[in-house]
Amino acid sequence: MGARVIESLNRDSDWSKYLVVVAGIGIAGYACADALMQLGARVTVVDSGDGPIQQERAEILRTLEVKVELGYVGDVPACDLLVVSPGLRPTHQLITSAIAAGICVWGELELAWRLRPSDSPAPWLVVTGTNGKTTTTMMLESMLSAGGFNAVAAGNIGTSLVDVVMHDSYEVIAVEVGAPQLPFVHSMSPHSAVCLNIADDHLDHFGSKVAYVAAKAKIFERTQVAAVYNADDLSTRLLVEEADVVDGCRAIGFTLGVPGLSMLGVVDGALVDRAFIPNRQDTAQELALVSDVQPNAPHNVANALAAAALARAFGVPAKKIQAGLRAFVPAAHRIAYVATVDGVDFVDDSKATNTHAALTSLLAYPKVVWLAGGMAKGQEFADLVQQSRAHLRAVIVIGVDRAIIAESVSRHAPDVPVLSMDRTDTGVMREVVEAAMGFAKPGDTVLLAPGCASWDMFTDYGHRGSTFADAVHEMVAVSAGDQQ
Repeated sequence: MGARVIESLNRDSDWSKYLVVVAGIGIAGYACADALMQLGARVTVVDSGDGPIQQERAEILRTLEVKVELGYVGDVPACDLLVVSPGLRPTHQLITSAIAAGICVWGELELAWRLRPSDSPAPWLVVTGTNGKTTTTMMLESMLSAGGFNAVAAGNIGTSLVDVVMHDSYEVIAVEVGAPQLPFVHSMSPHSAVCLNIADDHLDHFGSKVAYVAAKAKIFERTQVAAVYNADDLSTRLLVEEADVVDGCRAIGFTLGVPGLSMLGVVDGALVDRAFIPNRQDTAQELALVSDVQPNAPHNVANALAAAALARAFGVPAKKIQAGLRAFVPAAHRIAYVATVDGVDFVDDSKATNTHAALTSLLAYPKVVWLAGGMAKGQEFADLVQQSRAHLRAVIVIGVDRAIIAESVSRHAPDVPVLSMDRTDTGVMREVVEAAMGFAKPGDTVLLAPGCASWDMFTDYGHRGSTFADAVHEMVAVSAGDQQ
């Protein structure tokens, strides 16, 4: 099939004419294969893995007459279209061989956009950024619901966007987008979009920061109403300035300081709007109080401002922003308070899987015993240590790349004690928690903000955070027993 024909494909097309290869049988790939099968396409799924989860999903798809090849390594099989899961690097052999053969490559986002219903499809409000995506997307969903809209959060947040557009009916969708989802987006045109921040992450996936930032930039292409940027992060503003948006789309900033024109910001402990009010030249509209944001660490207030900007762009009344924030329930493992032991707070920020997120957490507390380590993903830690050294009481490192962090602390904060844990099973977390109490003083925070991925030792960041919380609660129980 010609590229022009492929580019015109949508939900109402005759998919029976097309042979589609879906690369990956994870959550995204499975949903894509299922949707394409329902539309009548001839579908082949390939995955290099062959574990129990892949086998289970493959068995289900095969009963639906989807061809599945597990343990697949090599060039793309003959097809008209390749749909790739975000886990594949842009340089993966399947992708490069497809491009070389002139086969069109779509990501999950592109397929979801094409499969929206032709009759009144729900607009997308799209959220990306190195950190804060899930929190901002969930805040946005809460604000939209408070504003009376039938809304859902989907995408990278864990709910398949393809499933949502195929099976559900909503007035608006809050879409979380990770950088690996963006390289093969061609026609997505969101109502509004935000890039929260940009820092080093996924460098092993993209090969360079330039390629990573270029992927993030695609979030603003064809944005219709509001392109929202972080006024305190110059790189996000530059993305908006260079974006090819729809005529009439406005650039809207958010800042933790006093907002300028066409911005949201903070004044006297209140979140305020100078972008979506008639008299924005002379005044600002109060939306909520900083105390309505929980937890109200600075980076979380920034998340709330970004969510409010998108919600206001979609028409949520000012008074409903506060209601949405108050109804919002934070996701697990994001600066989540666990317990207090002898005056020491334990906080689980296992979702801090890169240096930018870890630094943001560290700077939120006066004095910290920092629990770090895992898979560094090609990151360096010198800047993080230099910027946070005044906050560090001690550092405890675990995981495969623990030596990288330990070396950075020893070099750039030589007065800070470093303890490296050689144990590589999940039981190490009990020893970590006990050791942390040995370093901490009353008023300190023991902070799990690893700055690294978790897969070397744990199933995911949630498993890591839960293991930490369990170890803390076990210590609390033992301490309570000793006092009886």
